[in-house]
Amino acid sequence: MSNQLRPREERTPVHRISRTIVPSGVMMLAAVLMLAPASTFAQQADDVPAGSEAMSQLASLGESDDAFAGGSSLPSLPNLFQRALEHDAQLSRQRFELEATEQEVPIARSHLLPDVSASASYLWQDSTNIQTSPEDFDLDQPAQRPGEIDETFWQVQLRQPLFSLERWRGMERARAQVGVAELDLALAERELALQVSEAYVNAYLSSRKLGLLEAQQEALELQAHQAQRAFDLGVGDRINLLEASSRMDQAIADAVLAENELDDALNELERLTGVSPDFGSTQLGDLSAADVQQDWGDEADWMERIGNNLSVLRALAERQATDSDTRVRRGGYYPELDLSLSYSDRDSHDELRTSEDYRASLELSVPIYRGGRTRASVRQGELRTMASQEALDNERNLARQEVRHRLRSLNGSVRRLDALNRAIESSELFLQAAERGEQLGLRDLVDVLDARASLYDQRIQFVDTLGRYVLDRLVLHSAVGALGSEDLEQVMALLIRISHSPTAE
Repeated sequence: MSNQLRPREERTPVHRISRTIVPSGVMMLAAVLMLAPASTFAQQADDVPAGSEAMSQLASLGESDDAFAGGSSLPSLPNLFQRALEHDAQLSRQRFELEATEQEVPIARSHLLPDVSASASYLWQDSTNIQTSPEDFDLDQPAQRPGEIDETFWQVQLRQPLFSLERWRGMERARAQVGVAELDLALAERELALQVSEAYVNAYLSSRKLGLLEAQQEALELQAHQAQRAFDLGVGDRINLLEASSRMDQAIADAVLAENELDDALNELERLTGVSPDFGSTQLGDLSAADVQQDWGDEADWMERIGNNLSVLRALAERQATDSDTRVRRGGYYPELDLSLSYSDRDSHDELRTSEDYRASLELSVPIYRGGRTRASVRQGELRTMASQEALDNERNLARQEVRHRLRSLNGSVRRLDALNRAIESSELFLQAAERGEQLGLRDLVDVLDARASLYDQRIQFVDTLGRYVLDRLVLHSAVGALGSEDLEQVMALLIRISHSPTAE
């Protein structure tokens, strides 16, 4: 993975969640209520002066529940991920770690290339000995060497390894280490993509739950006002008033919690990307427009793809690196052969020291005994190789477990979304029937409150389940190494579909 998630293969087409027929009893009740004489509703409105106004406002609120105000655009999830790639400090650290590890290759190569060095020195020396001052030793002879020396010396030396198994295998180890570092960076990018996606989905769901709770709060305020008016006029029940007030207070508390969850998700996005996106309107659109993939295929087919899991690939690369390191350690048993060439020039006042030398030598080094260090080092490498093999097996097991878990969760979410979609349709009809039943005196306000609470609770459950479905889908593709930028685009497209107002088309 470079600066973006790599694309994956074409997926199975998605299917729209089918809408099913609601129970016949609810439809019959709704039909009877809709056919009731208009005078009956008028008489009910006369008994409770605020009733007709309240019902008209409630009707408008019900119609606006499915609307998406302010357009259907959402912050671009792929763009936010691109920002995160540039902003995230942890990912930047991983890039620097990769660049540092890449230097292991030229370092290992340098041990195989010639080593050329040059040296120079200057010497001044004042000596008193039998050769420079024989008179000081009671000898009657001339000085053979000068007592004061002014001398310059320089040398160029080349050393070339001709055979060193340990150094040759060091190149293989360096390349394996770079492979591990590259996969570390890819893993960091994958985790960043999942973190950004999770924060994005949480922010979206929290904003929509907040919108649902605020709409519920407005409806409950209206009904509480209606119950208060009815109680003041002596035609209402105090129990209805207390129930409406209690439900309204609960909706306010739930909205505060949803607002905190939204702030937490936005803060997480800002930490990851450096920006705090605006999710626009908090209202939901047509939830039945959510397209989810119904069939996720055979589990065995997914299991065959876990070899592409980045954690598995990283564990495999780590095992190869430790195996390469063990091979380097075994190279310590073998001799080494070096070629050495040198040229030196010494210019001195002492003619006996003046020289110009050319040297060429072959040096063979045979390890005989190192105190058991080589054997212990090889054994240590072998144990680390066995440990890395166990780590590889563990990552494969974790990948299999992840695939099974996500497949079960996805299949469960698909069934739950389908059931919630039908339940929402039934609850909408039941709420209408309960409202008309209250006007006819067939039901009380508590029934209306229960029906409305059930409808909003089912909508909240739907968006929560959809969010879990989206995240499970991303993690599943990540578990088989197929998470791509188009997955992020499809997540955003799915959320846009349930945020789009049908009347905007």
